[in-house]
Amino acid sequence: MNENELEYWLGFSAFPGIGPLRFKLLLNYFGTAQKAWMAREKDLLKIGLGEKLVQHFLNFRRDFSLTDYQKKINDLNINIIVLNDKLYPKLLKETADAPFLLYVRGNPEILPKLDRTIAVVGTRMITSYGEAVTRQLTADLVGAGFTIISGLAYGVDTVAHQTAIETGGQTIAVLGCGVDVIHPKSNTTLYWQIIKKYGLVISEFPVGQFAAKGLFPARNRIISGLSLGTVVTEGAADSGALITARFALEQGREVFAVPGPITSSLSKGPTNLLKQGAKLVTEVQDILEELNIKNVSMKQFSNDTRKNLEDLTAEEKKIVELLQNENLHFDDLVRVAKIDSAKLSEILTVLEIKKIVKNFSDGTIGLLTS
Repeated sequence: MNENELEYWLGFSAFPGIGPLRFKLLLNYFGTAQKAWMAREKDLLKIGLGEKLVQHFLNFRRDFSLTDYQKKINDLNINIIVLNDKLYPKLLKETADAPFLLYVRGNPEILPKLDRTIAVVGTRMITSYGEAVTRQLTADLVGAGFTIISGLAYGVDTVAHQTAIETGGQTIAVLGCGVDVIHPKSNTTLYWQIIKKYGLVISEFPVGQFAAKGLFPARNRIISGLSLGTVVTEGAADSGALITARFALEQGREVFAVPGPITSSLSKGPTNLLKQGAKLVTEVQDILEELNIKNVSMKQFSNDTRKNLEDLTAEEKKIVELLQNENLHFDDLVRVAKIDSAKLSEILTVLEIKKIVKNFSDGTIGLLTS
């Protein structure tokens, strides 16, 4: 997409009355965001936007500077990823109302590589029990190769992000405000840790947008949309985490819930989800089985090897997963991996250099664990 067209996508993202579905309607009718932005009042009315919304847009368009907004984004070192961009996350793109534009802080190159993601969410009023189970499950999920998705809020979200970082994992924070607005302020250090080293901060809301209660449901659909499943570790009956769980179900994703003490009001959210058919979780294996994922746990490797495991290509990960349960001869590995022998030899050489696999004396290839 050329820079000129991108400006108009940004303009529509800054206007509060146009979401994914209306933006798609505009693109389908006018062909480009630029033509839609420049459209006459009668043409905007013709496609069914409504008189009040059209007037609001015309006033906004008159006073809004596309150039100044683009400059502000550049000055803040914010990356822009649009729906048809190769960097746009695949799982999120599959959802019915995927954001047409994402504001991203951090390294956006990791987005298309996300193939094992899980949302960990729950109450802001976390108890010692909730903190313990959130830490345990998040650490084990990181050990199984998951990127942790959450909302940077107080409580469960904060513990999930922090645990991912402490265990050497990768985490993505989805905000209910502009990507340049740190909310809550108490998570300022965590926000910058994520951006600088451990992942990404993402939002669909325009730069400068402050957090507001009505924005969080939209944020929650992105959290679930980025994830293979959503884990609710603790929450009241009316917890916002249940909105994320509902979105996950609507998006065809899995929902997991951790049982808690029946005497605690903060167990009611997960308990209600379990009654509605959510998968009961007491250990990470419950999640892996439901997602049909073999556990390539980093705990079994040395510290140096764990670092190498974080940077595997999709094909390298495939080989490691195939060798998780048993050693295989080269020809068998060619057959089950469906990779030609020359390519497989290259991959195995790289994995041997990284001290992840080894050729054993019986002629088999297996994982080199500590």
